[in-house]
Amino acid sequence: MRKTRLRRVGAVVLGLSLVAASCGGDDDDESTGTDVEATAAATTETTEAAAPETTEAAVETTEAEAGAETTAAAGGGDTAGALAGMKGTTPLVQLSDDFVARLQETPTAQATPFTDPNYAGETYDAITIIALAVEIAKDDGIAYASEIQGVTRDGEKCDEFASCKALVDAGTDIDYDGKSGNITLNGVGEPLEASYGVLTFGDENRIMDGQDGREDTREYVPAAASAEADVPPVAVEGTRVGDGVLKIGGLLPQTGSLAFLGPPEFAGAELAVEDINAAGGVLGVPMEWLPGDSGDTSTDIASQTTDRLLGENVDAIVGAASSSVSLTVVDKIVAAGVVQFSPANTSNAFTDYPDKGLYFRVAPPDVLQGNLIGQLVADDGNSTAYILALDDAYGTSLAAVIEATLDQSGVEVVGTKIYDPKATSFDAEVDEIKSLDPDAIVLITFDEGSRILRTMVEAGIGPSAKAVYGCDGNMGNALGENFDTGE
Repeated sequence: MRKTRLRRVGAVVLGLSLVAASCGGDDDDESTGTDVEATAAATTETTEAAAPETTEAAVETTEAEAGAETTAAAGGGDTAGALAGMKGTTPLVQLSDDFVARLQETPTAQATPFTDPNYAGETYDAITIIALAVEIAKDDGIAYASEIQGVTRDGEKCDEFASCKALVDAGTDIDYDGKSGNITLNGVGEPLEASYGVLTFGDENRIMDGQDGREDTREYVPAAASAEADVPPVAVEGTRVGDGVLKIGGLLPQTGSLAFLGPPEFAGAELAVEDINAAGGVLGVPMEWLPGDSGDTSTDIASQTTDRLLGENVDAIVGAASSSVSLTVVDKIVAAGVVQFSPANTSNAFTDYPDKGLYFRVAPPDVLQGNLIGQLVADDGNSTAYILALDDAYGTSLAAVIEATLDQSGVEVVGTKIYDPKATSFDAEVDEIKSLDPDAIVLITFDEGSRILRTMVEAGIGPSAKAVYGCDGNMGNALGENFDTGE
């Protein structure tokens, strides 16, 4: 293994005809969260544990790939290799083989197989942190919320519920670092450090992730918030009492635009509950898991699920994956004195949100991701860029951070378009981009990203013609599958 600098990543993308920066599994608000700054810079190195060996040859695009002509009429046409060379970033840690294998044994994975364990580790950790906080507080009522930050910092390191609980029982202060890497929450319940994966699409229109015989070219790059982001804990407001049985409800996507994230997240939750109960449960009794669907913002499913879970007297709700969905229910959850803990929300809107000290997340805020993406675009030598972002909390928040970073890096943003993700056609948006002829195109999209890319290919500004930095919660194998089928 070799250590990898972020600047080296920028140099690598110079040789690619298409570069994509995938932005996690979220759809998130217009706040730019300027109180947090990314420090993933030239001097930031990945640890040996986080950086797999990757050769230059593994990430370079051949001339044939860079110049390949692709015709892709919606719903048909030759799409082979159309996404080859796409490269991007997403919040990602290197999960252990044992953990991934155990995920595949869960009931959800058996019923709905998946290859991308997106946010499974974060979901596992959210539930484990809650359980440890309850053990420390000796109460599953609102009191345990004040212990959540402390579980993740300034104590003796431990990385599983059983070993952490043994330390707690011995009166030792703990510092839990879990499946999703090092976790250090600040006073508003968001992580101060993160790991991003730099991903590359191969000529099968799939991520080069080692699956199905593909080479694994993923690289892992750390990022950290500024010292000013380490604010003191917000006082918890409320008086809800517990009943001695920890009940956690799931508000995760079984349907909607982020449904592809559901199976690994549910699997991570199931595995966490299994491990906690195998270690004796919480407060001496088995904890309970009550799963539920979050849907997306086009439906009222999240509100209905939240009402059901609160009616079942849950002590915490894990989710939603989508920041926009979380924003529709967070007031209702915290008003009930219940903790909301998301494995995947990244919107900067939550940094200063009036959540009564009851909202937490493991995924890093967009300001970290946005700065990283903007730096990648600049490092690739682009002089001008155009940003196309979906109109929701995730898209507008991230677009603002990326634009600011590009401006600071000397890259002229010739246009920013916030589009309707429910639109039936993206011809107008693509025509505008083509007329402005930027060096780079930054896409912040979800399911509709595959249709946008097809439209770009048809217009001659797709992967073989432009440097495209795609930023979307679906920048994974699901995007390639949808692109191939024309969905």
